[in-house]
Amino acid sequence: MKIWPSLFAALSLMVPRTALAEDPCRTMDFEGLPFTVCTASAGDDIRLWLQDGSGRFIGAPGRVQDTLAPGERLVFAMNAGMYHPSREPAGLYVENGAERTALATRAGGGNFGLVPNGVFCVADRLRVIETRAFAAERPACRFATQSGPMLVIGGALHPRFLPDSDSTYIRNGVGVSPDGQTAWFVISDRAVNFHRFARFFRDGLGARDALYFDGSISRLSVPGQGRNDFGFPVGPIVGLVAHD
Repeated sequence: MKIWPSLFAALSLMVPRTALAEDPCRTMDFEGLPFTVCTASAGDDIRLWLQDGSGRFIGAPGRVQDTLAPGERLVFAMNAGMYHPSREPAGLYVENGAERTALATRAGGGNFGLVPNGVFCVADRLRVIETRAFAAERPACRFATQSGPMLVIGGALHPRFLPDSDSTYIRNGVGVSPDGQTAWFVISDRAVNFHRFARFFRDGLGARDALYFDGSISRLSVPGQGRNDFGFPVGPIVGLVAHD
């Protein structure tokens, strides 16, 4: 989400080669509501994108395919974190090991400032790390995006979430398995509040750590399923690439 209202150490830059036999996105029901879950594994070619080769903001998950090299195929992509009206990331953004924007550690307005917030980090393991813990550890990430709020922190829901909140939107985010080998990229297919969305990650998927990406502007593209959500231009985008 934009920051509008309701908006290290060097790594090897060798990109892992992923050949997927089937689309990893499926619909799951939780408490009577549908969620689309796209699954990726550590070692898969998970990337973040912001601009194309000409320096223009990509702006839409479905446009990522246009930026890929011959033989590369987009499996899925979604918006991936808070951003300013300029579409620059609101917090940490790392692409191919290069830090574009710095970690933001202060509380602020909007969902991003609803601390604790956190960072999704792609390295040898897949991690969602609370921002203060990330600042203390400073792990080397091949790709990273900061967003907020955290949905699940060490198995606990964010303390500000209310079970009966009437603030409901189409929301998306990412959760990781306790062993760091699996990441679940999720979008609600109907409007949900924070509490239910977080519980889906914890109770439906078994994630002990999960991070909110956005709400109301959330979008998912799954070319193999013919899905390409329409909406306003976005900032950071995360997705999975296969190599044919």
